[in-house]
Amino acid sequence: MLNTLYDTDFDARTQAQVAALRAKDWAALDINHLAEEIEDLRKGERKAVRSHLRIVLSHLLKWTYQPQERDRRGSGCRASIDNGRVLIQDFLEDSPSVQSELPALAAWAYPRARRDAAQQTGLPLATFPETCSWPLEQVLDPLFFPEA
Repeated sequence: MLNTLYDTDFDARTQAQVAALRAKDWAALDINHLAEEIEDLRKGERKAVRSHLRIVLSHLLKWTYQPQERDRRGSGCRASIDNGRVLIQDFLEDSPSVQSELPALAAWAYPRARRDAAQQTGLPLATFPETCSWPLEQVLDPLFFPEA
């Protein structure tokens, strides 16, 4: 039955596995699939942090380099930066061990944020620095907003 549920009904399968775990019914556990699901949860959480970093970095780049925004930096851009920072901090509160992975996650996010900023502003990619100009502590600092 587990193999059938694995292929056809994720929710029913997870409910059955939770029940088996709580009942300590070790024979009913699908250990290989449980291990895969836990690994997928870990990957998904890191993808979310990378995505939030990408958005924060993209908006910080636009905040700094987009000419028409220098005079009237929108509340939407600021709200997006603030929201991304809060989501990252919330995640780190729940999973503090990921703090050590932030530099690698940011290194993945920055080149993509740079491309996003270029596409969204219409500015040449060369407008934006090839490497991030701000230390990670500043990127995540709720009080930091760069000047042009």
